[in-house]
Amino acid sequence: MPDDRKSLGRHGEFSAVSFLQAGGFKILETNFRTKTAEIDIIAKDHETLCFIEVKTRRSIKKGLPRESVTPAKQNKIIMGASFYLKKNRLLESKIRFDVMEVFEKAGCFEFNLIKNAFLTE
Repeated sequence: MPDDRKSLGRHGEFSAVSFLQAGGFKILETNFRTKTAEIDIIAKDHETLCFIEVKTRRSIKKGLPRESVTPAKQNKIIMGASFYLKKNRLLESKIRFDVMEVFEKAGCFEFNLIKNAFLTE
């Protein structure tokens, strides 16, 4: 079962990239990793640098995908984003944290992009 979940997640992320590109996003990185964090997708939406967490589900039995992006997960994403911004000398960039909900139904994907899903101070 865990392999099935990983496979579903990989397919969801791959499909999310295509969905975002079709919507005009420029994908900069996927699966960006630091020692403490992973960011699924880093993309530009016009002049805004977006750090996007992708959550894929087949059902909402365990809640909406966005609900699994807990404050602890948000903090890890923020730390990863901070590292990325410093590493690439982009500290002055306009940034945003999004969550992409991906629902798989009978082999088809539906997407719900939540812009500014969580904010930083």
